[in-house]
Amino acid sequence: MPSVFVQGRPVESYPPLAPEARRGSVRRITEAGEEVLHKPCRDVTEFGPDLAALIDDMFLTMYIADGAGLAANQVDVDLRLFVYDCPDDDGVRHVGHIVNPVLEPLDAAHRRLLEDSEGCLSVPGAVMDVPRPDRAVVRGFDRDGEPLVIEGTGYFARCLAHETDHCNGQVYLDRLSKRERKDALRQVADRREGVFARRAARTAELNG
Repeated sequence: MPSVFVQGRPVESYPPLAPEARRGSVRRITEAGEEVLHKPCRDVTEFGPDLAALIDDMFLTMYIADGAGLAANQVDVDLRLFVYDCPDDDGVRHVGHIVNPVLEPLDAAHRRLLEDSEGCLSVPGAVMDVPRPDRAVVRGFDRDGEPLVIEGTGYFARCLAHETDHCNGQVYLDRLSKRERKDALRQVADRREGVFARRAARTAELNG
């Protein structure tokens, strides 16, 4: 099996950072509690250079924060869009973006819920167990408006579901019990400073 899929298609080789990142600028990552993260995002209706530039910025911002995925509202843009660079459970790397993503409902008879650890760049420092289906199929478009279908299993399926949630105005805290949510927010209070120090070091590393 190929070791890298880009936009759902196998490729023979790929650089450590997606080429988009070289064209991008770093943006501030929004945090849980900011309004833009807690309401459904608007559909993208214009495909062109502005959208392409946003995708470039999102890739670089994701890498700076050492994330596996990033949605547009996490950089304070109210649009249905996310980027990803994420492995699945078999170690296969998946890289790409998807515009106006819709997560297909899975037949309950053919899905399995996995409870595994999950973090979020907008909940800096917190890691909690969240149940997610072991498979995900997301339909949408690429930056040029061409139809796109991305499928994932295991950890990559978790990433696809997590980022689509963002586009729908949900953060993973919304899937936790009240007690679990308090635990996550305590983790943020304890670890947030360290997270931002690592992001600053990563910025210096990539700029160096």
